[in-house]
Amino acid sequence: MNPTLRMAMLWGWCLALSLGLNACQHLPTSNACPPAQDLTPETLHGQWTAHIAGEAPWTLTLGPHPEHAGSLRGELTQGPQRHAVVADLEDGEFTLEETHDGQRIAATWLGSLTASSCGREIQGQRTLTGQSSRDFQISRNP
Repeated sequence: MNPTLRMAMLWGWCLALSLGLNACQHLPTSNACPPAQDLTPETLHGQWTAHIAGEAPWTLTLGPHPEHAGSLRGELTQGPQRHAVVADLEDGEFTLEETHDGQRIAATWLGSLTASSCGREIQGQRTLTGQSSRDFQISRNP
């Protein structure tokens, strides 16, 4: 093969490879998190660990609410304690209501999805009726 032709082909391959690699730098990565406002209540289905300041951890299980589309229903447990909960997620804002007797709201949780957590962490304040608010952090179980 002619050396000039060989050099031209080699240069063409290098240019094509360089352009291809440069284009790859601008592709979206698979580990990019969607904005919290774009997450749906379905992303919260499953089991979580809830840490409330000054208390032992709780297990929070959330699933679809059978009577209210787009809402969540579940249970908050710690040892023998079990409390029914209902929750909503709207524009990245999380609201949960906890009942101890199945009739009255005993605590309200207001929080938001942590921006960099990809929907795996919620932080906010829990207010138990008649008491001051406490910080909480809810993390998705592996």
